[in-house]
Amino acid sequence: MKRCTIDPDHSVAAFAVRHLMIANVRGMFHGISGVIAYDDRDITRSSVEATIDVASLITGVRKRDEHVLSDEMLDAARFPTMTFRSASIERIGDGAVKVHGDLTIHGVTKRVAFDVEHFGPVKSPWGARCPSGSPAGAGSTARSSA
Repeated sequence: MKRCTIDPDHSVAAFAVRHLMIANVRGMFHGISGVIAYDDRDITRSSVEATIDVASLITGVRKRDEHVLSDEMLDAARFPTMTFRSASIERIGDGAVKVHGDLTIHGVTKRVAFDVEHFGPVKSPWGARCPSGSPAGAGSTARSSA
């Protein structure tokens, strides 16, 4: 089992939310850290733990970011981080996995699942072999439940 640190310079937690049923607002949290324990022989034995700095939110509109970070929504002053801890990983197709786990936002933990396109282990420029993948766009939680 290899343990790889999530590279904060090349990783983000991206999202899209429906706004007033007329538009999708996209954004990201660029302050992400954590560890991936990776078993390249059996990916289902792998795990992910990530912490996201709530204040690192970027949607492209400063006033919206300030509102989302305020005590009316994420309350970043009281809840400065979000966390994700995987519970299981299942292979769902060639190059695709579903990562199930607990996502904690605003002090509330919910079980979620994310579809991930898995590229397999890659060799970094520094010689380490680490997992590589990208969200495939699935996974959701209702804002009203947080």
